[in-house]
Amino acid sequence: MKRVDASRREFLRISSLLSVLGPAGAPFALNLAAVGAAAAQSADDYRALVCLFFFGGNDSHNMVLATDPDSWAEYQRLRATPPDPIALPAPGAAGGVLPIVPNTPQSGRSFALHPNLGPLQALFEAGRAAVVANVGPLIAPLTRTQYDRGTVPRPANLFSHNDQQSTWQAYGPEGARFGWGGRMGDLLAGRNAASTFTCMSVSGNAVWLAGRSTLQYPIGPNGGIAIAGLSGSLFGSSSAPSVLRSIVTADRAHPMEKEWGRITARSIGAQAALNAAMLPATSLEAVPQVPGTTQANGLAAQLQTVARVIGGRGALGARRQIFFVGLGGFDTHDVQRVNQGNLMTRIGQALDYFDRLLSSSAVNALNDVTLFTASDFGRTLTSNGDGTDHGWGAHHFVAGGAVRGKDIYGRYPVIGVNTADDVGQGRLLPAISVDQYAATLARWFGLDAGQLADVFPNLGNFAQADLGFMR
Repeated sequence: MKRVDASRREFLRISSLLSVLGPAGAPFALNLAAVGAAAAQSADDYRALVCLFFFGGNDSHNMVLATDPDSWAEYQRLRATPPDPIALPAPGAAGGVLPIVPNTPQSGRSFALHPNLGPLQALFEAGRAAVVANVGPLIAPLTRTQYDRGTVPRPANLFSHNDQQSTWQAYGPEGARFGWGGRMGDLLAGRNAASTFTCMSVSGNAVWLAGRSTLQYPIGPNGGIAIAGLSGSLFGSSSAPSVLRSIVTADRAHPMEKEWGRITARSIGAQAALNAAMLPATSLEAVPQVPGTTQANGLAAQLQTVARVIGGRGALGARRQIFFVGLGGFDTHDVQRVNQGNLMTRIGQALDYFDRLLSSSAVNALNDVTLFTASDFGRTLTSNGDGTDHGWGAHHFVAGGAVRGKDIYGRYPVIGVNTADDVGQGRLLPAISVDQYAATLARWFGLDAGQLADVFPNLGNFAQADLGFMR
């Protein structure tokens, strides 16, 4: 009965696409309608990845912490620098860090999350979130000795914001053209009725979504970005928009003009198709306000947009989708304790909200969607008196019903400076490469071994290609 009801809903929604698109979008809508009952069945083989990028370089030393006595003492010592110490209170103290107990013990270690990540703690304990320790860009496995001697290649332009954002997303420094999200889209877009809706960003242009053939599609709270002047009134005229539409989509003799008109018509059709397919905001729980303020949580709003598109997956005939959302403000050279604390509050609330949306009957995709975090880099363990400076490796988390949660994957590093895990000032030398982290997600997403080798060029340099955090 569930399958029949789903088919009926998708038939009605596809029919609505045909009614709203008009002549410019008719070919696009007919392509979607052609999937027929198969569109409804696509929900049985649907998966989505959501990249949550922390712009500026998140200090993960204060997001996921080791609290065993030796680690905690060194953490407190290194982060007690005046005038504004950034060390967080101990577990059990007022406003203290929140204990987590992973399923897989790490000998003699205990762990906790930032005090404002209570919702993430709950997801971790429920088995729908996991931590991946000390991840960062690497070309090949690298020890501290090899780093000091320069005997093994290292990523270019370490500690640079733009270059390391690009390296995380697209294997190389600023100027890289293709991201690993977009490359996955290249390989799997054929499973969708319309490749246009494979790679979608709710946070501006991201090189992570740039494929060789797949283009990223920007979306916002109102769905696809419309071409101005094609609806409503134009210069006070209600008939002008239709005239403008006919001008910009008209078939012309000149090849360049002809192609321009074709692309414009496709854009109009895609925007209308997406807006008709995605769930209305009123069908979902409202975006929450940030605790203690009257402001809506902007990150939660981005994730609501993602959930609304996922809720329309059947009407779009989508089986594989890749989303990018972002949050800025992580370059915490000063006022770190307050500023990062506010960001952690927003993150925890937004993740809990997204979990509820995916679990709702309207979206019903909790086990089909995986969110993971990324950032420019981690930060120094040592304090500059009010904040921290640029680092390298960092702890990240993954969340969703398909995650093997309530665990920490990878060895949590030794807390201190001048250790085997440190390249100076407590900058973590990554133990897990972005390639390994990403390939674990990509394998769950549907890439085979040959495709993984194609998308992640350095993966073969590492012994473990699957970290095991996905079911």
